[in-house]
Amino acid sequence: MSRHPERLGRAFFATDAGALAQQLLGCVLVRTGEGGERLAGRIVETEAYLGPEDAAAHSKGWRRTPRTEPMFCEPGTSYVFLTYGMHHCFNIVCERAGYPAAVLIRALEPTEGVAAMHARRLAGTKRPGRVLRDRDLCSGPAKLCQAMGIDRALNAIDLCVRGDLWVEAGEAPLSVTNTTRIGVDYAGAWASAPLRWYVTASPHVSVRDRARESAGGV
Repeated sequence: MSRHPERLGRAFFATDAGALAQQLLGCVLVRTGEGGERLAGRIVETEAYLGPEDAAAHSKGWRRTPRTEPMFCEPGTSYVFLTYGMHHCFNIVCERAGYPAAVLIRALEPTEGVAAMHARRLAGTKRPGRVLRDRDLCSGPAKLCQAMGIDRALNAIDLCVRGDLWVEAGEAPLSVTNTTRIGVDYAGAWASAPLRWYVTASPHVSVRDRARESAGGV
């Protein structure tokens, strides 16, 4: 019998992006390789993209293109896109089929397969002998995709049934900070919307908001 929790099903993801972004904190993202190697990390930072009305969302104004098509799929579908033409970002589609909303996974706390994550992060770099701290392995959306081996080959897959990428239940964090999203200055008033959540005490978060933490988190 497996010692790991069962993967989360469709019903878990069938909620609005803001709610899912908070519910995912503490859950575990799992990736398995061809040899059955298990890489896993506790989700410690998320951002919600609410759909057509959200000027920061790829699907704003009901934009439907080959790139955004996964956002219109069933909740629990992966949406992996490239930013700057080189960095992958991993999202989980939510709400309901036909309504393009998603949650960006921004940071993980590595829990399994840490050595393999180190190797993936250092592969192909100009400094192969560089020493990375565990806290820096998955402290950002592009970093976690590199560490976990998530790329466009895993775009538009069903996380509720797929055998090599899924989400497991975890322990809810004791304290959460709610603040603004990163890198959405182009989105007008939506740039200041408090749609990012992170585990307050986690050293694995990409960017901390000390002012919000001092104000009491959520």
